[in-house]
Amino acid sequence: MDNYDMVIIGSGPAGLTAAIYSGRQNFKTLVLEKALVGGTGLMVPLMENYPGFDMISGRKLIELMKTQTMKHAEIKELEEVQKVEYNEELLRVSTTKGNYMSKSVILATGSKHRFLNVPGEAEFLGRGVSYCATCDGPLFVGRRVLVVGGGNSAAQQAIYLDSIGVLVAMVHRRNELRAEIYLQKLLEDKDIPLIWNSELKEIKGDQLVQSAVLYNNKTGKKEEVVTDGVFVAVGEIPSTQLARDMGVEIDEHGGYIITDKGQRTNLPRVYAAGDVTIGNNQWLIACSEGAVAALSAYQDIQIRK
Repeated sequence: MDNYDMVIIGSGPAGLTAAIYSGRQNFKTLVLEKALVGGTGLMVPLMENYPGFDMISGRKLIELMKTQTMKHAEIKELEEVQKVEYNEELLRVSTTKGNYMSKSVILATGSKHRFLNVPGEAEFLGRGVSYCATCDGPLFVGRRVLVVGGGNSAAQQAIYLDSIGVLVAMVHRRNELRAEIYLQKLLEDKDIPLIWNSELKEIKGDQLVQSAVLYNNKTGKKEEVVTDGVFVAVGEIPSTQLARDMGVEIDEHGGYIITDKGQRTNLPRVYAAGDVTIGNNQWLIACSEGAVAALSAYQDIQIRK
């Protein structure tokens, strides 16, 4: 069984940054990722607020971060962590492929897409329903799609889809967006239609999506809109099941892991960083929390010596 100073669960911006900082402290560091490195960060079409880059996609930034991380830490993809438990002075991390012992653990498990849970959403997943514009957008060039949501993610997806030639409109249940002002200005400049005060109630089709039923919460009327696709971008849910199973304290209102300023949880030598904690779900903040968590772990272990 391999022993490590640090095991990081999750390989988004928080996990990769934590690994860089951990490895630079001469910690033997392992990053475990149940899917591919980057997580939902791979789905970010474009960012214009990451320092050092006027514009960069999430996929490109993840590639750069992964290359840098591999100089300081070991990364294992497609290996899901099933359990973390204390074993004397160490933490035992059990995965689908093996077991590892570590002096400390950082939970950077990120978040997962929030579903609308409307009729047709699950049935047409991959057949017109999507949660990732960069993944599926090219399939809809020259075709009509709806983006459902009003935050940054929805605006970014709509702008990206428009840029590659998709005929996109946004659907939002309120009469104003929550997205950052600069994104709202881009939507306006690109003349992307917004369907206000409307909620998606059903997705219809035969083999593929053909229409969507919208409910206007101001007029009380329903309308069936012809569309070839529906991109759902209504927020994320923190992935905290592993943390709950461990006994990590969770904010039951939002479902996020509770940490102190050093990203420490209520369990000794267990830390959390990124979208799984109470924050603003911003890339730069996730990186910052990952760095803080790694430095806190190093300091705490040094004190124990």
